[in-house]
Amino acid sequence: MKVEPMTAGGITYVAFKCPGCNTLHQIQTPRWTWNESLDRPTFTPSILVMWEANPDAIEGFEEWRKARRCHSFVTDGRIQFLSDCTHALANQTVDLPELD
Repeated sequence: MKVEPMTAGGITYVAFKCPGCNTLHQIQTPRWTWNESLDRPTFTPSILVMWEANPDAIEGFEEWRKARRCHSFVTDGRIQFLSDCTHALANQTVDLPELD
């Protein structure tokens, strides 16, 4: 399973592990459309996740000390990272990993 739907406060979210950020991203339906596949999901429109810089990040999380951006399309179980991503997978397309 590559995505996990969950409901909180009457709102449905779908979570997936982003291999570029090495963390979970969540989208809210119906704000994004989802084909309801757990193994080959497609979401539209693009997904943009941004973090402010945290200069006080603890040891082991040094990458959090700078602002970060992850912008992607998820189509048929693959994640296409756009050029404005700040991580190493910018401009690449990879399979979504399985959820642990």
